[in-house]
Amino acid sequence: MNLETIAQISGVSRSTVSRVINNSPNVSPQVRDRVLKVIRETNFQPNVAARSLAAGSTRILGLVIPLGVSQMFVDPYFPLLIQGVSSACNARDYTVMLWLVEPEYERRILRQILHSGLIDGVIITSTQMDDPLVDALLERSFPCVMVGRPRPGQEIDFVDVDNVGSAQRAVDHLLKLGRGRIATIAGPQTMTAGVDRLSGYQIALKQAGLPFDPDLVEAGEFTQAGGFAAMQRLLPANPNAVFAASDAMAQGAMLAINAAGLRIPQDIAVVGFDDIPLAAHMQPPLTTIRQPIDRMGSQAVAQLIHRLTDPTGQQPHGVLLPTELTIRSSCGADS
Repeated sequence: MNLETIAQISGVSRSTVSRVINNSPNVSPQVRDRVLKVIRETNFQPNVAARSLAAGSTRILGLVIPLGVSQMFVDPYFPLLIQGVSSACNARDYTVMLWLVEPEYERRILRQILHSGLIDGVIITSTQMDDPLVDALLERSFPCVMVGRPRPGQEIDFVDVDNVGSAQRAVDHLLKLGRGRIATIAGPQTMTAGVDRLSGYQIALKQAGLPFDPDLVEAGEFTQAGGFAAMQRLLPANPNAVFAASDAMAQGAMLAINAAGLRIPQDIAVVGFDDIPLAAHMQPPLTTIRQPIDRMGSQAVAQLIHRLTDPTGQQPHGVLLPTELTIRSSCGADS
């Protein structure tokens, strides 16, 4: 089926069918109804690429996650973020296209984004601070929004949480519970979230008058396996608490603590970051910083669509969403 066939069956011109499909007001109600009836009966699907060329918009947004496929399906953060992006797109009559980008293929993906005409704008998450993808998009003035704080100097709309203040709150809670030897399993220091959460840990110690001990700091790459290995390296330093910069790493840390024959929270209290659905069902249930992951996705969509509709409007800006300390028994306090 094509426009000519629809026009022939409807008894109208090809241009009239085109006006109906593109919601032009210059069609009488009777003719519009007749054409739409034929479209429904024949299950005709207009050529999206052709319509986008005519309208200058595809109403498709790209979600770029620069990770391997395996990591995306292991970390519960990403399904929650995708859900938020997808729901917001559906509510605004947009479609989301997911791009999983292995680092060695970024150049190819960049070409597809910039020159394929498939998408109107891009949401990017979990980027390394030195990732050239964001800089390349900004250089070409391609509409984009980041989930996560950009590095200094990058002028781009973004949505995030206060990672520094939230991490500080988590460590302050452990200090109030009398834990004086607090370790941390930090995220990658090549990502702003990892840097900011480690900074919050350091600020909390400094304000409590405690020295920074590098033996109490290990990196876990935001993965359960990384958290397990990092906790094993921390155990010889005899911490009595650990703040993990993600729930996935906290889960790995808890497995390592249990494997060493130690008790949670009696021997080592544990606090995470994210409040993924599994956190409430860990043994013991995990105290954690709740960040609104799905809302971050929907907020990013709102900011990107605003930028698309008003490209010469306000300067790029960031939106920080609130977090909450969710207290459960892994820290040694039930409320």
